[in-house]
Amino acid sequence: MKDNDIYIAAAKRSPIGKLNGAFASLSAAEIGSQVIKGMLAEHDFDHNLIDEVIIGQVLTGGAGQNPARQSAVWAGLPSRIPAMTVNMVCGAGQKSIHLAAQAIKAGDADLVLAGGQDSMTQAPHVLHARAPKKLGDQVMKDSMITDGLWDKFYNIHMGETVEPIASRYDISREMQDEFALNSQLKTKRAMESCLFEQEIVSIKVKTNKSDAIVSHDEQPRPQSSLKKLSEMPPAFVGQGTITAGNASGINDGAASVLVGRGSALASAGLKPMVRIVSYASAALDPIDMGLGPVLASKHALSKAGWTVDQLDVVELNEAFAAQSIAVMRDLSLNPEKVNPNGGAIALGHPLAASGCRIVVSLIHQMIRANAKRGLASMCIGGGQGVAICLELAD
Repeated sequence: MKDNDIYIAAAKRSPIGKLNGAFASLSAAEIGSQVIKGMLAEHDFDHNLIDEVIIGQVLTGGAGQNPARQSAVWAGLPSRIPAMTVNMVCGAGQKSIHLAAQAIKAGDADLVLAGGQDSMTQAPHVLHARAPKKLGDQVMKDSMITDGLWDKFYNIHMGETVEPIASRYDISREMQDEFALNSQLKTKRAMESCLFEQEIVSIKVKTNKSDAIVSHDEQPRPQSSLKKLSEMPPAFVGQGTITAGNASGINDGAASVLVGRGSALASAGLKPMVRIVSYASAALDPIDMGLGPVLASKHALSKAGWTVDQLDVVELNEAFAAQSIAVMRDLSLNPEKVNPNGGAIALGHPLAASGCRIVVSLIHQMIRANAKRGLASMCIGGGQGVAICLELAD
Protein backbone atom coordinates (compact mmCIF):
# COMPACT_ATOMS: atom_id res chain seq x y z
CA MET A 1 0.00 0.00 0.00
CA LYS A 2 1.47 3.34 -1.10
CA ASP A 3 1.02 6.39 1.10
CA ASN A 4 -0.50 8.69 -1.52
CA ASP A 5 -2.53 6.19 -3.50
CA ILE A 6 -6.28 6.13 -2.89
CA TYR A 7 -7.99 2.95 -1.76
CA ILE A 8 -11.35 1.58 -0.69
CA ALA A 9 -11.09 -0.10 2.70
CA ALA A 10 -14.72 -1.08 3.31
CA ALA A 11 -17.69 -1.75 1.04
CA LYS A 12 -21.22 -2.79 1.95
CA ARG A 13 -24.78 -2.57 0.70
CA SER A 14 -28.26 -3.25 1.95
CA PRO A 15 -30.45 -5.95 0.51
CA ILE A 16 -32.48 -4.40 -2.30
CA GLY A 17 -36.16 -4.04 -1.47
CA LYS A 18 -39.13 -4.14 -3.81
CA LEU A 19 -41.46 -1.19 -4.32
CA ASN A 20 -43.75 -1.19 -1.26
CA GLY A 21 -41.75 -4.13 0.02
CA ALA A 22 -39.76 -4.83 3.16
CA PHE A 23 -38.32 -1.30 3.39
CA ALA A 24 -41.57 0.56 2.73
CA SER A 25 -41.59 2.07 6.22
CA LEU A 26 -37.96 3.24 6.05
CA SER A 27 -36.67 6.45 4.51
CA ALA A 28 -33.60 6.31 2.29
CA ALA A 29 -31.57 7.87 5.11
CA GLU A 30 -32.77 5.24 7.57
CA ILE A 31 -31.66 2.46 5.22
CA GLY A 32 -28.39 4.24 4.49
CA SER A 33 -27.60 4.84 8.15
CA GLN A 34 -27.90 1.13 8.91
CA VAL A 35 -25.55 0.27 6.04
CA ILE A 36 -22.97 2.78 7.31
CA LYS A 37 -23.29 1.53 10.88
CA GLY A 38 -23.01 -2.11 9.81
CA MET A 39 -20.04 -1.44 7.57
CA LEU A 40 -18.09 0.48 10.20
CA ALA A 41 -18.88 -2.11 12.88
CA GLU A 42 -16.60 -4.54 11.06
CA HIS A 43 -13.61 -2.20 11.38
CA ASP A 44 -12.06 -1.11 14.65
CA PHE A 45 -10.82 2.47 14.20
CA ASP A 46 -11.52 5.97 15.49
CA HIS A 47 -14.48 7.34 13.51
CA ASN A 48 -13.25 10.86 14.23
CA LEU A 49 -10.66 10.18 11.53
CA ILE A 50 -13.40 10.39 8.88
CA ASP A 51 -13.18 13.86 7.32
CA GLU A 52 -16.42 13.96 5.36
CA VAL A 53 -19.51 12.03 4.30
CA ILE A 54 -20.72 12.25 0.69
CA ILE A 55 -23.89 10.37 -0.25
CA GLY A 56 -25.90 10.41 -3.46
CA GLN A 57 -29.68 10.54 -3.38
CA VAL A 58 -32.01 11.26 -6.29
CA LEU A 59 -35.44 11.34 -4.67
CA THR A 60 -35.19 13.98 -1.96
CA GLY A 61 -38.71 15.43 -2.12
CA GLY A 62 -40.15 15.36 1.40
CA ALA A 63 -37.04 13.59 2.72
CA GLY A 64 -35.94 16.45 4.96
CA GLN A 65 -32.81 18.54 4.94
CA ASN A 66 -29.62 16.98 3.57
CA PRO A 67 -30.35 13.22 3.72
CA ALA A 68 -26.62 12.46 3.77
CA ARG A 69 -26.35 14.29 7.07
CA GLN A 70 -29.31 12.33 8.41
CA SER A 71 -27.64 9.05 7.48
CA ALA A 72 -24.34 10.07 9.07
CA VAL A 73 -25.84 11.22 12.37
CA TRP A 74 -28.25 8.29 12.65
CA ALA A 75 -25.34 5.92 11.97
CA GLY A 76 -23.69 7.27 15.10
CA LEU A 77 -20.87 9.17 13.41
CA PRO A 78 -19.40 12.08 15.39
CA SER A 79 -21.48 15.23 14.85
CA ARG A 80 -18.34 17.16 13.85
CA ILE A 81 -18.13 15.31 10.51
CA PRO A 82 -19.74 17.30 7.67
CA ALA A 83 -22.00 15.60 5.13
CA MET A 84 -23.13 16.46 1.62
CA THR A 85 -25.91 15.03 -0.54
CA VAL A 86 -25.23 14.86 -4.29
CA ASN A 87 -27.58 14.20 -7.19
CA MET A 88 -26.35 12.90 -10.54
CA VAL A 89 -29.47 10.82 -10.98
CA CYS A 90 -28.59 7.10 -11.17
CA GLY A 91 -24.87 7.90 -11.11
CA ALA A 92 -25.02 9.79 -7.81
CA GLY A 93 -23.80 6.88 -5.70
CA GLN A 94 -20.72 6.40 -7.86
CA LYS A 95 -20.14 10.13 -8.29
CA SER A 96 -19.88 10.34 -4.50
CA ILE A 97 -16.87 8.00 -4.72
CA HIS A 98 -15.31 10.17 -7.44
CA LEU A 99 -15.79 13.24 -5.25
CA ALA A 100 -14.30 11.45 -2.26
CA ALA A 101 -11.21 10.55 -4.28
CA GLN A 102 -10.95 14.10 -5.61
CA ALA A 103 -11.12 15.56 -2.08
CA ILE A 104 -8.30 13.24 -1.01
CA LYS A 105 -6.22 14.05 -4.10
CA ALA A 106 -6.67 17.77 -3.42
CA GLY A 107 -5.43 17.37 0.13
CA ASP A 108 -8.75 18.41 1.64
CA ALA A 109 -9.36 15.01 3.24
CA ASP A 110 -7.65 11.74 4.08
CA LEU A 111 -10.65 9.51 4.81
CA VAL A 112 -14.11 9.95 3.26
CA LEU A 113 -17.25 7.86 3.59
CA ALA A 114 -19.15 7.77 0.29
CA GLY A 115 -22.32 6.06 -0.87
CA GLY A 116 -25.76 6.18 -2.40
CA GLN A 117 -29.29 5.66 -1.15
CA ASP A 118 -32.87 5.97 -2.36
CA SER A 119 -36.37 4.96 -1.39
CA MET A 120 -38.51 4.90 -4.50
CA THR A 121 -41.37 3.70 -2.32
CA GLN A 122 -41.34 6.86 -0.21
CA ALA A 123 -41.10 9.31 -3.11
CA PRO A 124 -44.17 11.53 -2.60
CA HIS A 125 -46.88 12.58 -4.99
CA VAL A 126 -46.75 16.36 -5.24
CA LEU A 127 -49.12 19.20 -6.05
CA HIS A 128 -47.98 22.70 -6.99
CA ALA A 129 -50.43 24.57 -4.79
CA ARG A 130 -48.34 27.48 -3.50
CA ALA A 131 -50.31 30.02 -5.55
CA PRO A 132 -54.12 30.29 -5.43
CA LYS A 133 -55.85 27.91 -7.84
CA LYS A 134 -59.07 28.32 -9.75
CA LEU A 135 -62.01 26.08 -9.08
CA GLY A 136 -61.70 22.49 -10.26
CA ASP A 137 -59.58 19.40 -9.81
CA GLN A 138 -55.81 19.57 -9.50
CA VAL A 139 -53.46 16.85 -10.75
CA MET A 140 -50.75 15.45 -8.50
CA LYS A 141 -47.40 14.38 -9.95
CA ASP A 142 -45.48 11.26 -8.98
CA SER A 143 -42.07 12.61 -7.93
CA MET A 144 -40.53 9.17 -8.38
CA ILE A 145 -41.19 9.51 -12.11
CA THR A 146 -40.71 13.26 -12.58
CA ASP A 147 -37.48 13.44 -10.56
CA GLY A 148 -36.06 9.99 -11.21
CA LEU A 149 -37.36 8.40 -14.38
CA TRP A 150 -38.45 11.16 -16.76
CA ASP A 151 -36.29 12.83 -19.41
CA LYS A 152 -36.86 16.57 -19.06
CA PHE A 153 -35.41 17.38 -22.47
CA TYR A 154 -37.48 15.07 -24.69
CA ASN A 155 -40.38 14.79 -22.22
CA ILE A 156 -40.37 11.00 -22.29
CA HIS A 157 -39.76 8.14 -19.87
CA MET A 158 -36.26 6.68 -19.60
CA GLY A 159 -37.50 3.49 -21.21
CA GLU A 160 -38.62 5.39 -24.29
CA THR A 161 -35.08 6.65 -24.84
CA VAL A 162 -33.87 3.06 -25.11
CA GLU A 163 -36.33 1.91 -27.79
CA PRO A 164 -34.41 3.82 -30.53
CA ILE A 165 -31.16 2.25 -29.31
CA ALA A 166 -32.68 -1.22 -29.59
CA SER A 167 -33.78 -0.41 -33.14
CA ARG A 168 -30.48 1.19 -34.18
CA TYR A 169 -28.41 -1.72 -32.85
CA ASP A 170 -30.88 -4.32 -34.18
CA ILE A 171 -31.43 -5.73 -30.69
CA SER A 172 -34.56 -7.86 -30.86
CA ARG A 173 -37.10 -8.53 -28.14
CA GLU A 174 -35.83 -12.11 -27.96
CA MET A 175 -32.25 -10.96 -27.40
CA GLN A 176 -33.37 -8.67 -24.61
CA ASP A 177 -35.41 -11.39 -22.93
CA GLU A 178 -32.49 -13.81 -23.15
CA PHE A 179 -30.21 -11.23 -21.55
CA ALA A 180 -32.76 -10.66 -18.78
CA LEU A 181 -33.15 -14.37 -18.13
CA ASN A 182 -29.39 -14.78 -17.95
CA SER A 183 -29.25 -12.03 -15.34
CA GLN A 184 -31.92 -13.79 -13.28
CA LEU A 185 -30.17 -17.16 -13.54
CA LYS A 186 -26.78 -15.73 -12.55
CA THR A 187 -28.34 -14.04 -9.52
CA LYS A 188 -30.16 -17.24 -8.61
CA ARG A 189 -26.87 -19.17 -8.63
CA ALA A 190 -25.15 -16.44 -6.62
CA MET A 191 -27.87 -16.44 -3.97
CA GLU A 192 -27.88 -20.23 -3.75
CA SER A 193 -24.11 -20.08 -3.20
CA CYS A 194 -24.51 -17.29 -0.60
CA LEU A 195 -22.16 -15.07 -2.60
CA PHE A 196 -23.84 -11.84 -1.50
CA GLU A 197 -23.48 -12.46 2.22
CA GLN A 198 -20.12 -10.68 2.46
CA GLU A 199 -21.41 -7.52 0.81
CA ILE A 200 -24.82 -7.23 2.50
CA VAL A 201 -25.65 -5.54 5.79
CA SER A 202 -28.88 -6.88 7.27
CA ILE A 203 -31.47 -4.15 7.82
CA LYS A 204 -33.76 -3.91 10.83
CA VAL A 205 -37.35 -2.91 10.10
CA LYS A 206 -39.69 -2.06 12.95
CA THR A 207 -43.19 -3.47 12.70
CA ASN A 208 -46.22 -3.16 14.94
CA LYS A 209 -45.50 -6.50 16.57
CA SER A 210 -41.72 -6.90 16.48
CA ASP A 211 -38.54 -6.03 14.60
CA ALA A 212 -37.96 -7.82 11.32
CA ILE A 213 -34.47 -8.44 9.94
CA VAL A 214 -34.08 -8.25 6.16
CA SER A 215 -30.97 -10.02 4.87
CA HIS A 216 -31.77 -10.97 1.27
CA ASP A 217 -32.65 -9.16 -1.93
CA GLU A 218 -36.38 -9.09 -2.68
CA GLN A 219 -36.35 -8.33 -6.40
CA PRO A 220 -34.89 -11.50 -8.00
CA ARG A 221 -37.36 -13.72 -9.85
CA PRO A 222 -35.67 -17.15 -9.85
CA GLN A 223 -38.65 -18.76 -11.57
CA SER A 224 -38.24 -16.59 -14.67
CA SER A 225 -38.34 -18.30 -18.05
CA LEU A 226 -38.18 -17.19 -21.65
CA LYS A 227 -41.83 -18.13 -22.01
CA LYS A 228 -42.89 -15.92 -19.11
CA LEU A 229 -40.70 -13.06 -20.30
CA SER A 230 -42.03 -13.32 -23.86
CA GLU A 231 -45.60 -12.96 -22.60
CA MET A 232 -44.99 -9.60 -20.93
CA PRO A 233 -46.43 -6.58 -22.78
CA PRO A 234 -44.32 -3.62 -23.94
CA ALA A 235 -43.93 -1.13 -21.10
CA PHE A 236 -43.38 2.17 -22.90
CA VAL A 237 -44.24 2.01 -26.61
CA GLY A 238 -47.18 0.16 -28.13
CA GLN A 239 -45.12 -2.04 -30.44
CA GLY A 240 -41.92 -1.68 -28.45
CA THR A 241 -39.53 -4.35 -27.21
CA ILE A 242 -38.81 -3.12 -23.68
CA THR A 243 -40.88 -4.71 -20.93
CA ALA A 244 -40.91 -4.85 -17.16
CA GLY A 245 -39.15 -8.20 -17.54
CA ASN A 246 -36.13 -6.98 -19.50
CA ALA A 247 -35.72 -3.73 -17.58
CA SER A 248 -34.56 -3.01 -14.05
CA GLY A 249 -37.04 -2.73 -11.20
CA ILE A 250 -38.31 0.05 -8.95
CA ASN A 251 -36.57 -0.41 -5.64
CA ASP A 252 -35.30 0.78 -2.27
CA GLY A 253 -31.75 0.39 -0.97
CA ALA A 254 -28.39 1.85 -0.01
CA ALA A 255 -24.68 1.19 -0.36
CA SER A 256 -21.54 2.65 1.17
CA VAL A 257 -17.75 2.57 0.88
CA LEU A 258 -14.85 3.98 2.88
CA VAL A 259 -12.31 5.80 0.69
CA GLY A 260 -8.90 6.71 2.04
CA ARG A 261 -5.34 7.73 1.34
CA GLY A 262 -2.87 4.90 1.90
CA SER A 263 -1.10 6.68 4.75
CA ALA A 264 -4.42 7.41 6.48
CA LEU A 265 -5.52 3.79 6.23
CA ALA A 266 -2.22 2.64 7.71
CA SER A 267 -2.53 5.09 10.61
CA ALA A 268 -6.10 3.93 11.29
CA GLY A 269 -5.16 0.25 11.10
CA LEU A 270 -7.35 -0.29 8.04
CA LYS A 271 -6.51 -2.70 5.23
CA PRO A 272 -7.22 -1.76 1.61
CA MET A 273 -9.55 -3.88 -0.52
CA VAL A 274 -8.90 -2.20 -3.87
CA ARG A 275 -7.01 0.77 -5.25
CA ILE A 276 -8.89 3.44 -7.16
CA VAL A 277 -6.93 3.70 -10.40
CA SER A 278 -9.12 6.13 -12.35
CA TYR A 279 -12.66 7.39 -12.76
CA ALA A 280 -14.57 9.45 -15.29
CA SER A 281 -17.87 11.12 -16.07
CA ALA A 282 -19.16 11.72 -19.59
CA ALA A 283 -22.16 13.22 -21.34
CA LEU A 284 -24.00 12.91 -24.65
CA ASP A 285 -27.37 13.71 -26.21
CA PRO A 286 -30.05 12.86 -23.60
CA ILE A 287 -31.89 10.68 -26.13
CA ASP A 288 -28.85 8.38 -26.10
CA MET A 289 -28.54 8.26 -22.30
CA GLY A 290 -28.30 4.46 -22.37
CA LEU A 291 -24.94 4.70 -24.13
CA GLY A 292 -23.36 6.92 -21.47
CA PRO A 293 -21.21 4.06 -20.09
CA VAL A 294 -19.39 3.77 -23.42
CA LEU A 295 -17.89 7.25 -23.25
CA ALA A 296 -17.29 7.17 -19.49
CA SER A 297 -15.65 3.74 -19.60
CA LYS A 298 -13.38 4.65 -22.51
CA HIS A 299 -12.28 7.77 -20.66
CA ALA A 300 -11.64 5.91 -17.38
CA LEU A 301 -9.75 3.12 -19.16
CA SER A 302 -7.62 5.66 -21.02
CA LYS A 303 -6.74 7.43 -17.76
CA ALA A 304 -5.84 4.07 -16.21
CA GLY A 305 -3.72 3.08 -19.20
CA TRP A 306 -5.74 -0.12 -19.53
CA THR A 307 -7.35 -1.87 -22.47
CA VAL A 308 -10.70 -3.65 -22.38
CA ASP A 309 -8.91 -6.99 -22.75
CA GLN A 310 -7.05 -6.38 -19.48
CA LEU A 311 -10.28 -6.23 -17.47
CA ASP A 312 -11.04 -9.29 -15.35
CA VAL A 313 -14.50 -8.28 -14.09
CA VAL A 314 -17.03 -5.67 -15.18
CA GLU A 315 -20.09 -4.47 -13.28
CA LEU A 316 -22.44 -2.77 -15.72
CA ASN A 317 -25.70 -1.42 -14.34
CA GLU A 318 -28.51 -3.16 -16.20
CA ALA A 319 -30.95 -0.28 -16.47
CA PHE A 320 -32.38 -2.00 -19.54
CA ALA A 321 -31.28 -5.12 -21.38
CA ALA A 322 -31.18 -3.30 -24.72
CA GLN A 323 -28.82 -0.54 -23.61
CA SER A 324 -26.65 -3.03 -21.74
CA ILE A 325 -26.24 -5.12 -24.89
CA ALA A 326 -25.45 -1.99 -26.92
CA VAL A 327 -22.83 -0.85 -24.42
CA MET A 328 -21.20 -4.28 -24.36
CA ARG A 329 -21.00 -4.24 -28.16
CA ASP A 330 -19.53 -0.76 -28.38
CA LEU A 331 -16.91 -1.53 -25.72
CA SER A 332 -16.23 -5.06 -27.06
CA LEU A 333 -16.76 -6.46 -23.57
CA ASN A 334 -16.49 -10.20 -23.00
CA PRO A 335 -19.98 -11.26 -21.80
CA GLU A 336 -18.39 -13.85 -19.51
CA LYS A 337 -16.74 -11.06 -17.53
CA VAL A 338 -19.82 -8.84 -17.21
CA ASN A 339 -22.06 -9.05 -14.14
CA PRO A 340 -21.02 -12.59 -13.17
CA ASN A 341 -23.62 -12.64 -10.39
CA GLY A 342 -26.40 -10.92 -12.27
CA GLY A 343 -27.29 -7.26 -12.45
CA ALA A 344 -30.03 -4.71 -11.89
CA ILE A 345 -32.59 -6.58 -14.00
CA ALA A 346 -32.51 -9.31 -11.37
CA LEU A 347 -31.34 -7.44 -8.27
CA GLY A 348 -33.16 -4.15 -8.77
CA HIS A 349 -32.18 -0.53 -9.32
CA PRO A 350 -32.71 1.82 -6.35
CA LEU A 351 -31.44 4.80 -8.35
CA ALA A 352 -28.61 6.58 -6.45
CA ALA A 353 -27.81 3.43 -4.48
CA SER A 354 -27.00 1.56 -7.69
CA GLY A 355 -23.93 3.61 -8.58
CA CYS A 356 -22.30 2.58 -5.33
CA ARG A 357 -23.89 -0.88 -5.27
CA ILE A 358 -22.16 -1.96 -8.47
CA VAL A 359 -18.83 -0.81 -6.99
CA VAL A 360 -19.49 -2.81 -3.81
CA SER A 361 -20.42 -5.90 -5.82
CA LEU A 362 -17.38 -5.45 -8.07
CA ILE A 363 -15.01 -5.22 -5.09
CA HIS A 364 -16.30 -8.37 -3.45
CA GLN A 365 -16.25 -10.31 -6.73
CA MET A 366 -12.66 -9.20 -7.38
CA ILE A 367 -11.62 -10.46 -3.96
CA ARG A 368 -13.50 -13.76 -4.39
CA ALA A 369 -12.06 -14.43 -7.82
CA ASN A 370 -8.64 -12.90 -7.13
CA ALA A 371 -9.33 -10.67 -10.14
CA LYS A 372 -6.73 -7.94 -10.56
CA ARG A 373 -8.59 -5.33 -12.60
CA GLY A 374 -12.24 -4.29 -12.54
CA LEU A 375 -14.53 -1.69 -14.08
CA ALA A 376 -17.92 -0.43 -12.85
CA SER A 377 -20.03 1.77 -15.12
CA MET A 378 -23.60 2.91 -15.64
CA CYS A 379 -25.87 5.08 -17.75
CA ILE A 380 -27.51 8.18 -16.30
CA GLY A 381 -30.80 9.88 -17.09
CA GLY A 382 -30.35 13.16 -18.95
CA GLY A 383 -27.58 11.74 -21.12
CA GLN A 384 -24.56 11.00 -18.94
CA GLY A 385 -22.40 8.13 -17.72
CA VAL A 386 -19.90 7.34 -14.98
CA ALA A 387 -17.16 4.74 -14.70
CA ILE A 388 -14.45 3.73 -12.26
CA CYS A 389 -11.41 1.46 -12.62
CA LEU A 390 -10.30 -0.56 -9.59
CA GLU A 391 -7.23 -2.69 -8.95
CA LEU A 392 -7.08 -5.44 -6.34
CA ALA A 393 -4.91 -4.33 -3.43
CA ASP A 394 -1.79 -6.32 -2.56
